[in-house]
Amino acid sequence: MTDPVILLRGVTKRFGDVVALDGIDLAVAPGTVYGLLGPNGAGKTTAVRILTTLVRPDQGEARVLGLDVVERPDDVRSVIGLAGQYAAVDESLTGRENLRLMAILTHLPRSDIKPRVVELLDRFGLTDAADRTVGTYSGGMRRRLDLAAALVHRPPVLFLDEPTTGLDPHSRRELWAIIEELVAAGTTLLLTTQYLEEVDRLADQIAVIDGGRVIAEGTSSALKAQMATTLELSFSDIPTAAKAAELLRPAGSSPPRVDGAHLELSVDDGPRALIEALRALDHAGLPLASVALHEPTLDDVFLALTGRRSTSGDAGSPAADGASPSGGAGEPVSAGRRPR
Repeated sequence: MTDPVILLRGVTKRFGDVVALDGIDLAVAPGTVYGLLGPNGAGKTTAVRILTTLVRPDQGEARVLGLDVVERPDDVRSVIGLAGQYAAVDESLTGRENLRLMAILTHLPRSDIKPRVVELLDRFGLTDAADRTVGTYSGGMRRRLDLAAALVHRPPVLFLDEPTTGLDPHSRRELWAIIEELVAAGTTLLLTTQYLEEVDRLADQIAVIDGGRVIAEGTSSALKAQMATTLELSFSDIPTAAKAAELLRPAGSSPPRVDGAHLELSVDDGPRALIEALRALDHAGLPLASVALHEPTLDDVFLALTGRRSTSGDAGSPAADGASPSGGAGEPVSAGRRPR
């Protein structure tokens, strides 16, 4: 078995009385995207800060490319790139000057600096704006420049902490395409996000983290497979819906849920259950007003596991990241989106 490129084993971290990480374990295979998904305060940013040597763990083991982040922090920094949810570039400098400065700070050989800067400006579509101050850049341009800066020294491991927060859909898709190119070229990437479509598209493996622990892990397909498909049926009146509920009860993986003239039924095999339900209702003379089949999504998984829906923003400070996950406005797990 190939050794993991990124490893956390039994890692804990407290900020005063707040437990940010509570014995977290994860392992990232080489050349893959590992998505960390979780609500505000789950511990995602703290995990990234530990792996990037910005915060020391209280207990446990954290390694990148086999390098212990506590014992060999300088060596770890030389092989990683980090881009956070807010672009860490100097607005008073031009895009070219920002990249040149990062090349100097990462000890790139002097002869390599100019061609590397030109290469990155071209790759990230910033050549035309290279000599403008970053203060004139759009949010998407700043985020692309920030990612380019993280890649100046060609790190084999990249950490992206909420990289598309606040971007418009077009800019997000542009950044996704760049990430896919990097991984295809062999980069190993750990991504924290609350955008479910982002992790669904990019991640080879997903971990749902809450309360500083990994509460579920697997591929997107595997996580969705833990959820039941929902058959949604509407009728013209309440008595018809009640009769349909009794008729279809044996077909569900749990008792039907009736709300007025609307009926929801959790089923294991959506397409087959839909066909059989339509046949049974037609045979019984119970006319439908509408019917829909709801296949599980990552949002359903997230909601069922954490008790809340995903939101698009994560606190960046240690205190906020380690805050109790129950501190926000919780939402009960929907009965229609329960794990099977």
